[in-house]
Amino acid sequence: MMEEQVILVNEKDEPIGLMPKMEAHEKAVLHRAFSVFIMNAKGETMLQQRAADKYHSPLLWTNTCCSHQRDGETNLEAGKRRLQEEMGFEVELKELFSFIYKAPFDNGLTEHELDHVMMGYYNEEPQINPEEVQDWKWMKPEAIKSDISNNPDSYTEWFKIIFDKFYDYISKTDSE
Repeated sequence: MMEEQVILVNEKDEPIGLMPKMEAHEKAVLHRAFSVFIMNAKGETMLQQRAADKYHSPLLWTNTCCSHQRDGETNLEAGKRRLQEEMGFEVELKELFSFIYKAPFDNGLTEHELDHVMMGYYNEEPQINPEEVQDWKWMKPEAIKSDISNNPDSYTEWFKIIFDKFYDYISKTDSE
């Protein structure tokens, strides 16, 4: 099987080429990615714990799902595809915002991504894919913020960055 390709982009999110995912992470090249946050009717966020066999950040807690768009795939199509692959369900997603971040890992890899953050609503239990996900839970955003502060090593590097932006977004939206 051919290695998954990521879409290289400039800072305006204009595609400039494709590169194997691992090579992009080794070279810290800017590429397109997405992060999905699923909320329930109680205002809780669904978190996933990454599977033990993941090549980076195993067993760390993170947002509901995240990955990379495929060539020719829209952000929303990619989010729905990966949500189904990792968490076993599909919902309508809404794109909230995008931003660029860079997060180096202990293993020499670096996430340098233009991340499209999406949100959807779901009230059931997911049917997790054990190759991708070890566990899952619902948490109130305020509890996540507090737990990240108290236990930062329990969360993925990108989630700590993205969650701050997501929390600010939902806080502003709630107060409007």
